[in-house]
Amino acid sequence: MSNWKLVNKVFLYDGTFEGFLSLVFYCFTLKTLPQKIYQVEKYCNNFLETTITIETDYNKSKRVFDGIHNNISFETLYNSFYAFLSDQKDKELNILKYLCDGFELGPKINSMLTVPYVFSVLSMKKRACSECHKLKGLVRFMEISNNIYYSSIHPDNNIIEPLGQHFIKRIPNQNFIIHDKNRNLCFLYNCSAIQNNSSTCQNNHSSYQNNNSAYKNNNSAYKNNNSTYQNSNFVYQIIDGSNFKLPKLSDKEKYYEVLWKVFFETIAIKERKNPRCQMQFMPKKYWNDLIENP
Repeated sequence: MSNWKLVNKVFLYDGTFEGFLSLVFYCFTLKTLPQKIYQVEKYCNNFLETTITIETDYNKSKRVFDGIHNNISFETLYNSFYAFLSDQKDKELNILKYLCDGFELGPKINSMLTVPYVFSVLSMKKRACSECHKLKGLVRFMEISNNIYYSSIHPDNNIIEPLGQHFIKRIPNQNFIIHDKNRNLCFLYNCSAIQNNSSTCQNNHSSYQNNNSAYKNNNSAYKNNNSTYQNSNFVYQIIDGSNFKLPKLSDKEKYYEVLWKVFFETIAIKERKNPRCQMQFMPKKYWNDLIENP
């Protein structure tokens, strides 16, 4: 990457992984590195900066996707995807440098931990994977109307898609919604689409689908009040959940919530209560998503 040209410009993209791969294609073609990379919706106009908006091209993103897998390694593709889900501000520029060097050096790029941006990418991937793993065991579903399960989460990283795909495998016959309240995103799973066409399920379970935008703001699966589930042809979607209103809990759910709270309070020994120790095992940031009150 030593012969690449550093340009004093800001590159903008739509915030999707496919959009970022399109940006990688643009940079690799022109052998240029931007000064900064921002999502269009998060960029504040600055008259001192020259911006270039990179449009999402699924054909180009597919070429980059296949190129990473075939010419570098699957591990590099995996690292890039989970690093992209990180909440770190400068993630795009670090991943771009990581991939560009990867195309030149091959799989050994993953062992070059002394390179700052390689170490940064692997650290971001580790944090995102770790949080995703923790939430796989923490997510609490509650039954709402129409036999739909709902769960709210407040993750630091944008791991709603791999988390949702995990529960598709765990409960494939159950419609569910996972609501990321930090980013106002909703993961919708429609089990009827799998029952109607099992091959569709196989094509959509991969975290790295080339023709799927992980952050489509398409709320056609809901009525205008975002409260009633509608059958559709999709297996899962990630939609804007800023206007989402939680429907009433089912009577069965209310009954079991009361039972669980009574059980939780009954087995507790007040004299041995240790909030400090409790927070070590269950950090406070997760308490808002629990039924019981620690």
